[in-house]
Amino acid sequence: MADKHVDEISGIETTGHEWDGIRELDNPLPRWWLWIFYACVIWSAGYYIAYPAIPLVSSYTKGMLGYSSRAEVMKDVAAAHDAQASQRQAIASASLEEIRTQPALLEFALAGGKSAFNVNCSQCHGSGAQGAAGYPNLNDDEWLWGGSLDAIHTTITNGARNTQSDDARQSQMPAFVKDEILTAEQAGQVAEYVLSLSGNSTDAAAVAAGQPLFEDNCVACHGEGGVGMAELGAPPLNNNIWLYGGDKQTIVETISNSRSGVMPAWGKILDDVTVKQLTVYVHSLGGGQ
Repeated sequence: MADKHVDEISGIETTGHEWDGIRELDNPLPRWWLWIFYACVIWSAGYYIAYPAIPLVSSYTKGMLGYSSRAEVMKDVAAAHDAQASQRQAIASASLEEIRTQPALLEFALAGGKSAFNVNCSQCHGSGAQGAAGYPNLNDDEWLWGGSLDAIHTTITNGARNTQSDDARQSQMPAFVKDEILTAEQAGQVAEYVLSLSGNSTDAAAVAAGQPLFEDNCVACHGEGGVGMAELGAPPLNNNIWLYGGDKQTIVETISNSRSGVMPAWGKILDDVTVKQLTVYVHSLGGGQ
């Protein structure tokens, strides 16, 4: 054990650390700091006993005071619902068209719909409802299943291609190459014809070869000239609005392996008033019919 060393000037023992001839004095902690430290230890012990604090395997310690932050939030939510009760009742009893024709009710519905959209829908459709690859833009005039109030309400209520609702929007595009309906070369030719519908093709020979293939395999859902068919959820192909991307490689990928995005049945998750508010809000974004 090293011999103790006392600083000659201050008379205070050093810690034993020395660097380049400099030694560290072993000064005691300030008394005020120690009292605050002890107070924090005592306060934390009391907090652990009084409030929820320690996570367990599948639960947590409840605390002797029975406090719950979740219960506090639910109280605030209930109070907010009570304050909005008259407007929510008015929305519940009004049709979607009636909501749109009553300015005060419309303003309330839009505010509630925007809030519900930000919480439930923005993760897929974007905070500005601008969409992304595979998630439709809700600001334009293009609607897979129709843009009327009733059509939007049905889509939100039941969702698409889910197992939650028997009334979910259903459509299934064949995987034309994967299912050996077309060859890879034919998929490329159909893609060129699809590009030609919006004026984007650069291969006239492939367009000529792809047109009869399109008419034999795609017209039943996408219509003559790719005008689309909302009742089947088949998008128009004669414009420059693309759900998964409009370059040839992406279109070939879609034709070859199909697409099948899923949307939850929000009617199973949200109450009827909130679904109505969402409907009115989405309809107001720009492309509502």
